[in-house]
Amino acid sequence: MRSIIAVIGGSTCSAEETALAEDVGRRLADQGAVVICGGLGGVMEAVAKGAQSNGGITVGILPGGDQTAANQYIEVPLATGLGEMRNFLIVRSAHALIAIGGGIGTLSEIALAQRIGKPVVGLHDSFRNAVDMPRVATAAEAVTWALERAHSGVV
Repeated sequence: MRSIIAVIGGSTCSAEETALAEDVGRRLADQGAVVICGGLGGVMEAVAKGAQSNGGITVGILPGGDQTAANQYIEVPLATGLGEMRNFLIVRSAHALIAIGGGIGTLSEIALAQRIGKPVVGLHDSFRNAVDMPRVATAAEAVTWALERAHSGVV
């Protein structure tokens, strides 16, 4: 079974966060993981672009009811019509999560993950002082961390 790794972050992001998300996507695809995200822009688009560029599978769990709202790098768009409640589906579906930057929506996903015991790691400045979670400095470390926990059976 493939690992399913959620990459969460803002719908807008800095150039540095974009580069990190693309790197994470490429590395996850290289390891055979399925990348799941919110399917829209920003970090979500960058991670899907990186994964797709390396032959990875990308799944977008969209807040609205329109599949065509997904960014161009999402192979499997799931239009939920659930709005922000779709964040729980992203968290619940993943074996582990990587947070890259983001705002209050990302913070809600981090909180949900911690609440149900899903492993989540912050890459870059993902809520440095707001949430107690492991932190890493590089895309390679984030991918290694998430895949190790995904394979450990902690779901």
